[in-house]
Amino acid sequence: MATIVVKQIGSPIRRPAKQRQTLIGLGLNKMHKTRELEDTPSVRGMVAKIPHLVEIIEEKA
Repeated sequence: MATIVVKQIGSPIRRPAKQRQTLIGLGLNKMHKTRELEDTPSVRGMVAKIPHLVEIIEEKA
């Protein structure tokens, strides 16, 4: 199972509700918090929707 480590780099303050909900869906809610998530198309799509708020730190095989 492949995983990716995602880090929140932007604040959800003054962002549209959809973007805030996407962050919550990824399990992120505070600045500089990281999460290890499965590398699935749905997770990749969520990260692609908010590239200004999150970054992919590393990809594990």
